[in-house]
Amino acid sequence: MSTTPQPHRPLPQATAHPAPKPGAAPAMGAAGQPSAAAPMADEDDMEDEDEQEGSSHRMMMLAVPSWLVSLVVHVVLLTMLGLMYFKLEDDLPKSLIVSKPPDADAEEIEDFKPEPITPVDVTSDNISDVPVAMTQDVVVPVTDVISTATDVDAAAIAVELSEFGENTAPRNDLAKDVGAMSGTGLVGRGAAARGKLVREAGGNAASEAAVAAALKWLALHQRPDGGWSFDHRNGPCKTNPGNLDNGLNGATGMALLPFLGAGQTHKEGDYKRTVAGGLRYLMGSMKVKNGAGDLSDGGNMYSHGICAIVLCEAYAMTNDRDLMVPAQAAINHIVYAQDPVGGGWRYTAKQPGDTSVVGWQLMALKSGHMAYLNVPPATVKGASVFLDSVQTDSGSAYGYTNPGNGQATSAVGLLCRMYLGWKKDNGALQRGVQRLSDIGPSKGNMYYNYYATQIMRHNGGDEWTKWNNVMRDQLVNSQAKNGAEKGSWFIPGDHGAERGGRIYCTSMATMVLEVYYRHMPIYGKAAAEEDFPL
Repeated sequence: MSTTPQPHRPLPQATAHPAPKPGAAPAMGAAGQPSAAAPMADEDDMEDEDEQEGSSHRMMMLAVPSWLVSLVVHVVLLTMLGLMYFKLEDDLPKSLIVSKPPDADAEEIEDFKPEPITPVDVTSDNISDVPVAMTQDVVVPVTDVISTATDVDAAAIAVELSEFGENTAPRNDLAKDVGAMSGTGLVGRGAAARGKLVREAGGNAASEAAVAAALKWLALHQRPDGGWSFDHRNGPCKTNPGNLDNGLNGATGMALLPFLGAGQTHKEGDYKRTVAGGLRYLMGSMKVKNGAGDLSDGGNMYSHGICAIVLCEAYAMTNDRDLMVPAQAAINHIVYAQDPVGGGWRYTAKQPGDTSVVGWQLMALKSGHMAYLNVPPATVKGASVFLDSVQTDSGSAYGYTNPGNGQATSAVGLLCRMYLGWKKDNGALQRGVQRLSDIGPSKGNMYYNYYATQIMRHNGGDEWTKWNNVMRDQLVNSQAKNGAEKGSWFIPGDHGAERGGRIYCTSMATMVLEVYYRHMPIYGKAAAEEDFPL
């Protein structure tokens, strides 16, 4: 074999290849020359490098804590979801986007969609539930039902309104214990409790028959729109109408109170449609402004107090959510309308008070308190301040706007004191009770009888027995027994009879005959009529 060296042949210059790795032999062809497969060997080397780099990346990922990986993934997902949300929000119809008016001082008025009121068929035996809805229609003004005293200028200082109850009130004493004698507050209106209370407290079959006849008469004189008018000639009875033909809120409130007193609501009883129609009428007549619902018939706080009692009692008896906001709104208007100086109420908001109007407002506040609505303690304290300003003999007697000793105003003042927490053994209270007992029931002043009968019932004892025997039989015997007037009363001499007519007289007389169960005795065992929070 020859060992002569071969001349050097230059490599092809067409393609340049990376230098081999240190220590690696170049790929050779069959003739010992560099093979055409050499570029493939270079690509394999690159793949080897990629595999080594991928292994390094995997090693790094394995070294990273799992919580950090999870965090990064969730952040990315949440970011993508957020972008999707804002995109969807932009695509929403503009009618679904609600915003507050830009002017923070602008007047805010609750906007309630009115519903047409179905005429109430009060003669039908087929009673069905009628839903109650709050609207914002306005009713024509009315003068007061009870008093014609001249209005005075309203006080200028404002009273802060209470907040709305935003959640459904808890089930109250009546809703929890209807039909059980362990209940208190309004529980006497339940069917099972009612019969027992009538027997034990001095009622009888005749008094209950009178109540039933009165409710039928009132139902027959309900207007097609669900309300009532003191001019009741839209019904079958045409005699002794009241002259307040535009006092629709007050008349409707007066007519509804006896139904509620007998346990009749829009949810239960023989007059569900009647009560539902009346409640719808009141809520449709409420003028709502800044959280306060005005039912004062053009400024008459008599009407408002009566209607507020209706709404609060109906809510307390049924726990119906549809009644919660209207009832609280009615309470809020009482808070707003209080005289901020003297603590009383009169015909229009902020006026210095009189005892008669104060009585209705305080009873409404008490009804709201029993219904677990928001009743500000400061408002209740103000009412006590007013009563102090018109009392005589340390509180055994009361005047109208100044200290005095009127029969009706004394009865109003004493009942208010009972609800405000005076104990039964209070000396002034017992002197007042004895004075009313000595006077006895009136034959011509149902306003006095209404308040005085409640005082005697709460106080109990021999004074109540004597009072009840006279009052009960007097009303049973004087109720109309025949014709279109059957079941009603008209009591000449009562200072509300001319203006309120048979609607007013029948309402007051019926509530007197319901005194056995309309409210549980304040001084009874485990009474729920606990003191206002002061």
